[in-house]
Amino acid sequence: MALSLPAIMKTTAARLSALYLLLFALCAVLLVFYMTSLSARMLTAQTQDTINDEVLGLARAYQRGGLPVLVRVVEARSRQPGANLYLIADTNGQILTGNVQSLEPGVIETEGWTKEPFSYRRFGEGELERQRSPVSDQQSGENEVQAQGEKGHNAIALVLRLPNQMIMLVGRDLGEPERFRAVIRRALMLALGMMGLGGLLIWFFVGRAALKRIDSVSEASRRIMGGDLSGRLPVTGAGDEFDRLSENLNSMLARIATLNEGLKQVSDNIAHDLKTPLTRLRNRAEATLSGKHRTTDYRQALEGTIIESDQLIKTFNAILMISRLEAGYSSESTSRVDLAAAVRDVVELYEPVAEEAGVTLESSVEGSFAVDGNRELIGQALSNIVDNAIKYSTDSTGKPGVRVTLERVGGEIRLTVSDNGQGIPDDADRARVTERFVRLEKSRSQPGSGLGLSLAKAIMTFHNGRLDLLPANPGLSVVMSFPGREEH
Repeated sequence: MALSLPAIMKTTAARLSALYLLLFALCAVLLVFYMTSLSARMLTAQTQDTINDEVLGLARAYQRGGLPVLVRVVEARSRQPGANLYLIADTNGQILTGNVQSLEPGVIETEGWTKEPFSYRRFGEGELERQRSPVSDQQSGENEVQAQGEKGHNAIALVLRLPNQMIMLVGRDLGEPERFRAVIRRALMLALGMMGLGGLLIWFFVGRAALKRIDSVSEASRRIMGGDLSGRLPVTGAGDEFDRLSENLNSMLARIATLNEGLKQVSDNIAHDLKTPLTRLRNRAEATLSGKHRTTDYRQALEGTIIESDQLIKTFNAILMISRLEAGYSSESTSRVDLAAAVRDVVELYEPVAEEAGVTLESSVEGSFAVDGNRELIGQALSNIVDNAIKYSTDSTGKPGVRVTLERVGGEIRLTVSDNGQGIPDDADRARVTERFVRLEKSRSQPGSGLGLSLAKAIMTFHNGRLDLLPANPGLSVVMSFPGREEH
């Protein structure tokens, strides 16, 4: 999807790129101007030192032989390649000797260093222009000096008054520092141009790809918000921030889908599985009200209604507990739990129940096994599993009916409850029985709501563990695996 420049500049990436580019360009410009200014000052200082040395040499020549010797030395030096500027003028400013033909007006009127660079013309410059446009000498000099200044031929000089009041000027052309500035300026413009081109290339190859990925994420988000909860954000496999964000959001969406499916399943289960006990309650009340009955009949009917209502309340409580645990929320606090003590308590509690059912109940617990969790929840899960084991065990195989073992296997603590009943030979059925209200055909003869194993599985998930159902040959083994707790 093509974006206009205003739309692009609304993105954070484009704003940061523009800000960094502007900051870098500003720093580069300041640095370059500082370096050129510093270099120019250094060159100017060197030029002044050179001029001072020249002036000292000329002063010694003047002391040796007066004006004639000074004139000969100036003429000799002015003819050398790359010579400085030399000029000797009379008291009226008329140039007598040297390599300077004309100066900017007012230069030699003030003694000392020139305050500002001045324009000048050497001998031999401007001959062709003077031939093409003949004018008076004064106008020619002024025009040529002006043209020379426009071309950038500037200099600095030291103006001195000789003892005979004649004027001597020694200077140096500033072409080298100014050429240095020009080179730096060109380099700066080239660097800024390369930065701009680099920024455009980076934007074209990187920024556009990032915007396309953002657009794909936005499109997937719109589909999901439109009701398609099966949709997922794209993951390219690059492992960058976009992929990590997409993976986290996909995990969140998968979790939401699981919770929604669980909510739908709970609603369906409530509608189907709780309809039967409610209908039974209504029929019992209707039968009690029809005809004439004794007081004891009404009392028995009310007692049965209370029992049925208690069972319904327990079922609803179990459903709510499972939903809270699967959603990762529970008001239950966690602490250090001794699994060995919890096993002994549950076994002691169910020994009379097993004895009444004619089933042996044994436990094998040695040592101390500590986990981080909630003792009440763990006890409730173990109670549900032991209660189921007692229901479906038999004493006709010669094998102990129910056996509870606790052991450490690798980094896990495994609590296993085995029975010697018919078991669940089908793998698919073993996976189904941990769902809400699922009861296999052969188990419908036993009382229950089909929530015991579902609640145990939710409790193990809450404790970052797992619940496994394995064949015991004969019977079924239910294994509660807890992450081991480091002992200090």
